Amino acid sequence: MIDVDQGDSTILYLNNQTIVIDTGGKRQNPDSITNNIIIPFLKSKGLNSIQTLIISHGDYDHMGEAINLVENFKVEKVIFNCGEFNDLEKELIKILDKKKIKHYSCIKELNIDKNKLYFLQTKEYDNENDNSNVIYTELDDYKFMFMGDASSTTEHEILNEYNLPNIDVLKVGHHGSNTSSSKEFIEEINPKYSIISVGKNNRYGHPNKEVLENLKKSKIYRTDKQGSIMFKIKKDKFKIETCSP
Repeated sequence: MIDVDQGDSTILYLNNQTIVIDTGGKRQNPDSITNNIIIPFLKSKGLNSIQTLIISHGDYDHMGEAINLVENFKVEKVIFNCGEFNDLEKELIKILDKKKIKHYSCIKELNIDKNKLYFLQTKEYDNENDNSNVIYTELDDYKFMFMGDASSTTEHEILNEYNLPNIDVLKVGHHGSNTSSSKEFIEEINPKYSIISVGKNNRYGHPNKEVLENLKKSKIYRTDKQGSIMFKIKKDKFKIETCSP
């Protein structure tokens, strides 16, 4: 999870494939995250292309850097969430079509070599946050969930539809807002590690105290405190590294 201030961006590197979930985005300083953080990070790891860019939903703090990333990096395909495209998504799609980059929306699963990403949406909502791509995957028997900005409404529907006990790593929904991470949901999935992507001294008061209380049984990592957070799985060994801001 890359420290992109008040926003989200997660990079998965699996079997020589690079998957980026969200790009972050700051309206007051457009393109700065891509130019100063994401592209330098990818290049420092020797990564020259992105096989899959996943947009959890159309909010600026999740996809505001997408056009700049696509313009400056080789991207093979883009995945959008369910629901109607907003203006920001339409703007990106124009660029994708111009560059002949394939794009899809509202998918159920994605094969990444020997791994699968499962998209757990159960229905379409009338707002971007609840239409967030909620992603579940198992990597070497470790269970990961990425919640986008999905609210407790979506959480409730997911619990009714899926059996998801004992998640190892949870990307906490909506930057730790009290609209997400309901007590019922957290008790059911029982995360071992909770990661919160959040800006230092942000004006929203994220993460919410009640949410932190709900997550207290897990080990909590926050980008405003620990900076970027890296999970490494190699030969069944699980390692966590942080890079202070």
